[in-house]
Amino acid sequence: MKPTALYIHIPFCDHKCIYCDFYSIITNDNIQNFLSSLKTEVEFYSQQYSSEREIISVFFGGGTPSLMTPDYIAVIIDSIRKNFSLRNDAEITLETNPGTVSKEKLFDFRKSGINRISIGIQSFDEDDLKFLTRIHNKQTAIDTVYNSVDAGFENINIDLIFNLPGQTKEKWKLNLEQAVSLPIKHISAYSLILERGTILNKMVLDGDVKIQDEDYDAELYEMTIDFLSNKGFIQYEVSNFAKAGYECTHNKAYWEYKDYIGFGPSAHSFVNGKRWWNYSSLKRYISEVSEKQNAMMNYEILNKEQMRDEYIMLALRSNGLNLNEYINLFGSEWLDKHAKEFELLKERNLIEVNHNKIKLTSKGYAICDEILSKIL
Repeated sequence: MKPTALYIHIPFCDHKCIYCDFYSIITNDNIQNFLSSLKTEVEFYSQQYSSEREIISVFFGGGTPSLMTPDYIAVIIDSIRKNFSLRNDAEITLETNPGTVSKEKLFDFRKSGINRISIGIQSFDEDDLKFLTRIHNKQTAIDTVYNSVDAGFENINIDLIFNLPGQTKEKWKLNLEQAVSLPIKHISAYSLILERGTILNKMVLDGDVKIQDEDYDAELYEMTIDFLSNKGFIQYEVSNFAKAGYECTHNKAYWEYKDYIGFGPSAHSFVNGKRWWNYSSLKRYISEVSEKQNAMMNYEILNKEQMRDEYIMLALRSNGLNLNEYINLFGSEWLDKHAKEFELLKERNLIEVNHNKIKLTSKGYAICDEILSKIL
């Protein structure tokens, strides 16, 4: 059985945050039609892939999945369980925004089959939250974590964003201190990225907002790594830190180049070297599924070189490049060709080579993209 991850994109939101470029809509229209289409799409792909696969994780992203009722989420999980071989201990994550869930609702999500909560806090600073146009305040964010614990969740992640406009090192450190004081097992800490088409990008282009430079961003990032490492959070990917044993199974599936199938508008899939993606428009998604049981907009078949480059990039971004595994899949030619470059990176303390694995150091993580662009 091939380990496979499933992603469910729930597009509904209560409002659009200024930095977000994920597909989402601010409407309650078509919620039931979407559910019907989703079940049809799940059944369609199960007929092609279910016999050879074991589902190790399910991730509900969006949008704001926590706006849905627990019964709605339960129907989707039940559909997956009926159509795929869902491992008994599969990680099932629900993205949750503070301000959209009560303790009772969280308890019902737990009963519906969710066993991991990912809370989009982004910041504990009131001014930052207003700038990001989040609907919650600091106390609501903290309450959501404790309510999740009371509802029976042990595996809790929070998302934070650093290098916001005007964010000082002192202010960011307060965010980190608040985060580690909470009963959480995982922290995703992302640098603010300007995405085309977002409100924030237009604000920057218009000169209304100034983004701090890359050097300052790198300083905040290195500070994050040092702080969280000292607090017992292990960095296992560029932006992700976890207590031992609580690394996100779903995210690791991407970084370890495992297969994954995405359902819903704008969802992406990667199976047996084929990558495809769905139409983003919800209405188009529903009509496509109605017509042909899937909503594939386009696809690509990756060649050996493309797969090799992606494998290397994902491995170095996360737990490191296992040399035996790599040679088994792709041979040793590329490694031999880049041996000198790896020696230089090692001398500069950007990588370490232990137990037949090449892994970025904290210093290397800070310039990960630069390293990858040089060797790939």
